[in-house]
Amino acid sequence: NQLAFNCCSAAGATSAQFIWNFGQDSTFAGNEAAGGNTDANGIGDFFSTVPDNALALCTANLPSGAIDTLADETPEEYFNTVLYTGNGGTQSITGVNFQPSLTWIKSRSAAYDHVLIDAVRGVEKQIISNKADAESQQSGKGLTSFDSDGFTVTIGTSTSYNNSSQTYAAWNWKANGSGVSNTDGSITSTVSVGATSQQNWFSVVKWTGNATTSTVGHGLGVAPDMIIVKNLDAGDQNWQVFASPQGNTKSGQLQSSGAFLTRTYWNNTDPTSSVFTISNQDAVNENGFDIIAYCFANAEGLCKVGSYTGNGSTNGTFVYTGFRPAFVMWKRTDTTSDWFMMDVKRDIDNPTDHKLEANTNGPEVVNSAYYTDYLSNGFKLRNNNAQLNASGGNYIYLAIAEQPFKYANA
Repeated sequence: NQLAFNCCSAAGATSAQFIWNFGQDSTFAGNEAAGGNTDANGIGDFFSTVPDNALALCTANLPSGAIDTLADETPEEYFNTVLYTGNGGTQSITGVNFQPSLTWIKSRSAAYDHVLIDAVRGVEKQIISNKADAESQQSGKGLTSFDSDGFTVTIGTSTSYNNSSQTYAAWNWKANGSGVSNTDGSITSTVSVGATSQQNWFSVVKWTGNATTSTVGHGLGVAPDMIIVKNLDAGDQNWQVFASPQGNTKSGQLQSSGAFLTRTYWNNTDPTSSVFTISNQDAVNENGFDIIAYCFANAEGLCKVGSYTGNGSTNGTFVYTGFRPAFVMWKRTDTTSDWFMMDVKRDIDNPTDHKLEANTNGPEVVNSAYYTDYLSNGFKLRNNNAQLNASGGNYIYLAIAEQPFKYANA
């Protein structure tokens, strides 16, 4: 749509004054008779008739996208990061603001593994993003319950959850609990969908492999732009990552710093609004083995999977997401590079510089080499680090919103 505005001007011998009306005052500060004209949405006060489909320049005319901010809906109702300190026993972690269906925990202060627990597989069952290990059962320990405002952790013998005096970050996604059966694909899956009032955007999907090229229902109603897959029963099968900017012929590995390479896991087929396609390869479809996938769809004002090219400068590339990010995970795809993870709970102001890596168990590192500004409509690299902003380097990212651009502060 066009932007609508009127102009009234007065010229002097050496200067000119312009009074602009973007829909707020058809009298131009009392210089004209009121016009009383509105835009196509019935908004504004224009002196002249507004052209068809032109809109007043105001917040109300910005698209609402996946989040209905006019109904006080916020991204934190669907994704939230919480920080906590372990107590060496059992504790309830609150402040998430919803009951998670996926929680991803990493120690900030020590070299402990990343652990992912979801409601479809059930509590006390962990997979590790920095290893190819099979799922392990943490009976009576680890994350023992998903609660209405967070989750409960018990140390047991695992330091990845609640070791005394260690600090932790936990990233949480809301979906539909243990999920429901989905028969959209040739393989029946169990699907737990994360939905805002406007759009499905995230899902947890579980199936049993059959070693033949197959389709799997994901429940989103829109095509996912990132799919993160792990064979749960095999400790020798790597994580596989589909990212739409890389296309359906390539896959990355979450536990590895390696580049995205040409691989056949997606059968050279794009996901649709109902299913994604998997080949007969063991990492995604081993016969009789359980497989899990975390799917993310682009959702305006909430989630963006995208790509950018680095410029190698501390006045780095600006990446438009359409929202102020709360969380960004990104990876250089054309060469060796770690999976960087940064969020606004560990970095409360710009430039952000607190880095964890999904593919390593290393503790949090704070370094100006990772400087990045989170802006009202995206993020801007403030570093020339080759893993984030090499000249000509190719990168993919998953970003989730703190606030849609419509209401975000710079």
